[in-house]
Amino acid sequence: MNATPENDAAHRIVIAPDSFKSTASSPQAGGYLFEGVMKALEERGVAGQFSVEVFPMADGGEGTASVFEGQKITLPTTDAIGRLTEASYVFDPSTATAYIDVAAASGLPAVADAPTALKADTYGTGVLIADAQTRGATRIVLGLGGSATTDGATGILCALGAQPLDDAGLPLRPGGGELRRIASVDTAQLNIPAAALEWVLLSDVTNPAIGERGTARVFAPQKGASDEEVEQLEQAIATYARVLEIDPTVAGMGAAGAIPVGITWLSRLLHGDDSHVHLLPGARVVADSTGLAEALGRADVLITGEGRFDGQSLGGKVVGTLVDMAAQVRNCGGTDAGVGVFIAAGQVGEDASVPEGAEVVELIDAADVRAQLVDAGYRIAQVVVDRFEPAVS
Repeated sequence: MNATPENDAAHRIVIAPDSFKSTASSPQAGGYLFEGVMKALEERGVAGQFSVEVFPMADGGEGTASVFEGQKITLPTTDAIGRLTEASYVFDPSTATAYIDVAAASGLPAVADAPTALKADTYGTGVLIADAQTRGATRIVLGLGGSATTDGATGILCALGAQPLDDAGLPLRPGGGELRRIASVDTAQLNIPAAALEWVLLSDVTNPAIGERGTARVFAPQKGASDEEVEQLEQAIATYARVLEIDPTVAGMGAAGAIPVGITWLSRLLHGDDSHVHLLPGARVVADSTGLAEALGRADVLITGEGRFDGQSLGGKVVGTLVDMAAQVRNCGGTDAGVGVFIAAGQVGEDASVPEGAEVVELIDAADVRAQLVDAGYRIAQVVVDRFEPAVS
């Protein structure tokens, strides 16, 4: 898909979009934007003066696993409310690494028809993790975005043989709502090889597990929780963190319904410290892993995008991360020709704040997302060529 002429003096365009929710994956969005850019460059007769590279992006949310190289593994599991389903992850035998999206099995879209905020759990994700370990994985890269859950990873713990108990020693029912009654965790049946893996947790948020910016109060309403249920979950996660002796105020602990709380406890239990669990900004890790960070260092233009550009876009998401990276490297953020960052967006929220040196290009109204993104790429490329003239004439 990349177009790279031999001319070392070619102007360089980097295309690195996020997925456009439920309409185009990141690779698809990148391909459509590329198509529009090349159409414009060819019409203007300057295609040979530009290199165009595409880097699909993700930030830990849905589609993160697909950005990485490896074998696609699909198996039966359960969704966030316990219904049978299938989910996939990516396994790279050469590095013994499994790339798993929480959203694959425990995502919100699959249970949108029956949201149960207090009962939703991550057991289905735990099934994928256990399967990966049997295939030889020693490292799990877990994308935390898009979950339907606020269970602190207790579903994952149960799938790995760790059972939360109440003060009478009875198992808790699935879901975060029950965690207000947790008293201990029974590890007699713990799958130690799976629990002892190296954990890399990729997050697109920095929220703590509790408090006004905590996982329940900020994200549970998006998962169908009523005001009363939000407060129940807030108390439940606070109790859970206290019993596990995990600091719930640490930035990022609130990601994906406080999954880092449970995984940190599990890893600390087996290794005695936090050396085998790493909570990292997803977008930056993906950018470094795919070579995008290096490509931005020689780029003149960055084209990124997402389904909705709003007030949350600059807080650890793909767009915000890439805008920050572009501003820190040579050429991006504004060259001598005035070319910098373009953000293609399906919608622009009223609370959106456009970064200095960036321009937002809103998609046209059309039923076909391919047509929308090809058009956006075409319009952006026209602006790019105009700004580089007379250098490309």
